[in-house]
Amino acid sequence: MSVITRRSVLAALAASPLLLQQKAWAQASLKISHQFPGGTISEGDFRDRLTRMFAAEVEKRSKGALKFAIYPGSSLMKTNAQFSAMRKGALDLSLVPLSYAGGEVPEVNIGLMPGLVTSYEQAYGWKNAEVGKELARILYDKGIVMVSWIWQAGGMASRTKPVIDPDDAKGMKIRGGSREMDMMLKAAGAAVVTLPSNEIYAAMQTGAMEAALTSSTSLISFRLEEVSKALTTGRTGSYWFMLEPLMMSRTIFDKLPKDQQQLILAVGAELEAFALKSSKEDDQQVAVVYQKAGAKVADMNAASLKKWQAIARGTAWKDYSDKNASCANLLKLAEKTL
Repeated sequence: MSVITRRSVLAALAASPLLLQQKAWAQASLKISHQFPGGTISEGDFRDRLTRMFAAEVEKRSKGALKFAIYPGSSLMKTNAQFSAMRKGALDLSLVPLSYAGGEVPEVNIGLMPGLVTSYEQAYGWKNAEVGKELARILYDKGIVMVSWIWQAGGMASRTKPVIDPDDAKGMKIRGGSREMDMMLKAAGAAVVTLPSNEIYAAMQTGAMEAALTSSTSLISFRLEEVSKALTTGRTGSYWFMLEPLMMSRTIFDKLPKDQQQLILAVGAELEAFALKSSKEDDQQVAVVYQKAGAKVADMNAASLKKWQAIARGTAWKDYSDKNASCANLLKLAEKTL
């Protein structure tokens, strides 16, 4: 009969799957993917900077137990594959426009619903309002954890003329950024083009597209002033406000110890102030960039905004609400914040 020694017991325990899993997740190396140009923690697209700030702060506070690798410019995987990959646990974290996943989870299209959010104050109020709590719950049930709520106003770059009123869009080929935004543009008489923001430059350069709605930061980072002759900014208000959060796979999140989960959520929440400040700065900076490039710069006005909002109510909002009871409820909760 073999003698059971203390050493053999410890060796068997160390090899057990449960302990191996706990050991693996006590010190985790996580990947963060996004579609935006890469930079440094202090320079470049603020969305890339935010992921680097997040990674550095979590690593510091976890004393190196959590480490991160940043993959900008869709270098790890294609832009539209990120949300699905997080749901499956194949990607750890991503900063991605929520509406890009609308084909997979219809409810998330509320993150770029034309005219529903028209100011940063309203946008950032969502997180603690009924609509934000319900949206976060839906995402959690679908395998996604909201880490940082990030909202951005947007404007329209054009190869020809400023697009301010709905009538200005008639006959133009325009990128809206979401199914609902496209519906509003179609109702205004535009032909819509669907593609991620990192593909706008090439489409406008070739003339496949005449104008594009996207965030102020993307209007700068993707150098669209090089292929534009006009810009309508979002600095005085916009019907284009995008929810572009830092999110994490619930599968990966749930494997972490509670203290590390709390740390991730705490740092994510703290960085929302940086995101808001950076978004507002880019709303101003985009006008400077385009003026220097010789483009004609215009601002959205309250009267034009109301015209777009009226079109959106009868098209995109109605279509979204009719999709299912969950969408209808989310829209109802969102309208309480207007």
